[in-house]
Amino acid sequence: MTEKSIAIVSPIHTGGIEQTLGAGWTSTYVWISANSTAIIIATLAGICIYLLLGLARGLGKQLRNKSDPLGLMPIMGRVIGRTSQFFMIMVSAKLVVDHASPPAVMAETVGFLFTISAVFQGAIWLRELILGMLERRAGDGEGETLANAMGIIRVIVSFALFAIAIVVVLDNLGVNVTGLVAGLGIGGIAIGLAAQGIFSDLFAALSIIFDKPFLRGETINYDTTIATVEKIGLKSTRLRALTGEKKIISNTNLLSKEITSYAELDHRRLKFAIGVIYQTDPDAAAGIPDLLREIVEANNAVFIRSGFVGFGQSSLDFEVEFEVYSPNYEEVYQTRHLIGLGILKRFNEAGLEFAYPTQTTFTSAPDGQMIMPYPQVMPVQRVE
Repeated sequence: MTEKSIAIVSPIHTGGIEQTLGAGWTSTYVWISANSTAIIIATLAGICIYLLLGLARGLGKQLRNKSDPLGLMPIMGRVIGRTSQFFMIMVSAKLVVDHASPPAVMAETVGFLFTISAVFQGAIWLRELILGMLERRAGDGEGETLANAMGIIRVIVSFALFAIAIVVVLDNLGVNVTGLVAGLGIGGIAIGLAAQGIFSDLFAALSIIFDKPFLRGETINYDTTIATVEKIGLKSTRLRALTGEKKIISNTNLLSKEITSYAELDHRRLKFAIGVIYQTDPDAAAGIPDLLREIVEANNAVFIRSGFVGFGQSSLDFEVEFEVYSPNYEEVYQTRHLIGLGILKRFNEAGLEFAYPTQTTFTSAPDGQMIMPYPQVMPVQRVE
């Protein structure tokens, strides 16, 4: 019974396949015979399109290899140079199909393959454009740090773009992608919450690389610390304090502070506070600002202002402000040193005494008469 069943079914099944293939070949032959001219023209046009796309890809690779890899044209060349052979073939095939009226099965197959190639090719182009613009924004960056960061960015961007591409392809196939999109969203949120601290420092590192609030080798001031940046990592930044200690601070914590950078400081404003004794002659005190101006200008500094600022507890208070135009702090330090010594020398020559905290004690004799702390000039009595 079983053998008879097999004997009866098999010829029918085989005949069905042969009949289907025969019908396919017959319809294809009929289509080619009826549209031979259109097929030839469309095929030639497709070949031309393929050659033009190949030429564009070759030019893109040449642009990518230019001396300035971070220029706009090399970036565009990098994008065009990533055009795939599969995409070029499917563009040509799509052109042939659209102008030759093929059988429905062939048109649907070519259309589906063209959609896949176009979607994934678009993802590749967009990925290269995003990465190229990020590298352009970062410039030379921080070497190893930038390379590590770009590796992570490439993974994240590739995952996001190709996940979108897969969703688009499945949607074109008629698959309900609502659950898939929801699942990807929930998974992304879960991963983000689990690695919140790591991602926080990572994005802070990317902010330092791309926004460039400071660079390696610069001296910065945060909180009460003045230090030189030695290395910018993906998790933390390493600095060397002026006192020699090595300091390590997380990128997130560092960016949350007010940072002062001395890298582009081309001049510094300095100030000296000077106090002279109350016994200073008023006319001599009036000439102090001019004297300070001469001292400042004699040491190649820029005089800003000088004058009397108040009556101190034990001094007449003056101040002088000046600027030293030099990015080198050692030169600024030396100029301040020379101006300070110049003030000391010129004041001694002019007889101007610097004040220091003093106290005067008044005592009295047994009879209650006050004894002055300094010699008294006795009145001269006239002798009759």
